[in-house]
Amino acid sequence: MKVLENKVCIITGAASGIGWVTAQKFANEGATIVIWDVQKEKGESAVAELMASGAKASFQLVNTASFEATEQAAKEVFDTYGKIDVIINNAGITRDATLAKMSIDDWQKVIDVNLTGVFNCTKSVSPYMVNAGCGRIINTSSVVALYGNFGQSNYVAAKSALIGLTKVWSRELGRKGITVNAVAPGFIATDMIKTVPEKVINALLEKTPLQRLGQPEDIANAYVFLASDAASFITGQCLSVDGGITL
Repeated sequence: MKVLENKVCIITGAASGIGWVTAQKFANEGATIVIWDVQKEKGESAVAELMASGAKASFQLVNTASFEATEQAAKEVFDTYGKIDVIINNAGITRDATLAKMSIDDWQKVIDVNLTGVFNCTKSVSPYMVNAGCGRIINTSSVVALYGNFGQSNYVAAKSALIGLTKVWSRELGRKGITVNAVAPGFIATDMIKTVPEKVINALLEKTPLQRLGQPEDIANAYVFLASDAASFITGQCLSVDGGITL
């Protein structure tokens, strides 16, 4: 039996990147996929591809920075499928600059999506899990939340806060049968990394015991594990998937 058979799984930011690979992995494990994203064309295309492969999938145009949007979307998922088993809070953006050069707008945009968006999604989805007496909430933090990173005050602040929220929610929701965990990806070979200078990449590889960048599949595999019954006694944890760069 596939490890996510008949699970209804919301994946935010799954129209592209790590989220899209995660959607494919989850579908391969038998899950029903619901993509929440602001990229309408990419989201609809992703769902069409999933359905063509035999998966059950749907797309909702959702700005996770809006609680009204996430609350309505969660209700629609429940009305359609009768339950919500898993949410992967994967959506995120970057607006990098040093403290001196970072605009107030760029600070706020990253906080709105990467932190408030996760709060909105979890607050919207968790009541359905509480009523069912089970659920999996998985937040996407980052390796930079653990040791900081030059020019990323907004991103690091949000991703560090998610580790704290993971611990708070695991305490609050554990008695309801819900696990809450985070994954802290290292440097992953996505389109975002293509903008990083080669010398910077080489320096990162020198610090990484496994001597390679991560692949989106590495993160998706961690999500699958934490969403599965195999992780039913794991909660409040932040799993680093970073090739050992934080050692």
